[in-house]
Amino acid sequence: MSKNIKVTIIEDHDMTRMGLSFALSNNESIEVLGTSADGMEGVEQALELNPDLVIMDIGLPTIDGIEATRKIKNSKPEIKVLMNTSRDNENDILDSFAAGADGYITKGATSEQTISAIKAVSEGVGWLDPAIARVVLSNIRKNSQTDSKSGGINYQKGKNLYGLTEREMEVLALLVEGLKNPQISKKLVITIATTKTHVHNILQKLYVKTRSKAVATAMKDGLV
Repeated sequence: MSKNIKVTIIEDHDMTRMGLSFALSNNESIEVLGTSADGMEGVEQALELNPDLVIMDIGLPTIDGIEATRKIKNSKPEIKVLMNTSRDNENDILDSFAAGADGYITKGATSEQTISAIKAVSEGVGWLDPAIARVVLSNIRKNSQTDSKSGGINYQKGKNLYGLTEREMEVLALLVEGLKNPQISKKLVITIATTKTHVHNILQKLYVKTRSKAVATAMKDGLV
């Protein structure tokens, strides 16, 4: 029997916090250790209770969720952080991952989607809400076209700065879209073992340890 995933929730909206806690508590594979409505208080609670994962809002009192994530990761990097917020702008997404977030899901997600995200992040897979990926990809492509026309940075020419192969670039693009290894394998008509090798090589070349941070780097540096 697999162990329960222990989580804490940092969310300042009372109904959202209570509803999420109730939904997760009814799942036999998840144990809610505590909740908080305050950023700094949530950090202290997480460091004291040492959960497997923290579900983090961004708009919080005292300190925001991005700073709270940074504090948790600086003290206990093994604790996973899943951003759960209504904010979908590019800066918040990239700042969250730069602070150490392991996944990003919107509050419009269903309970089933949230639970899937929790399980994926707790296993080190990472999670990026497909809606979030589309927003950021749209912005990056728009910026890329603008920069090219104005004589600025051409992201297309910068693709190989990390030494990624053409196939690795294809895999990275699918990671940004939120696809898992089996989906990538099917899409590219390659084996799961080959997909895992490509993902491993991508992480090494981008100097990151998780898929979510690879996605953040890809978006930040215009690799896709």
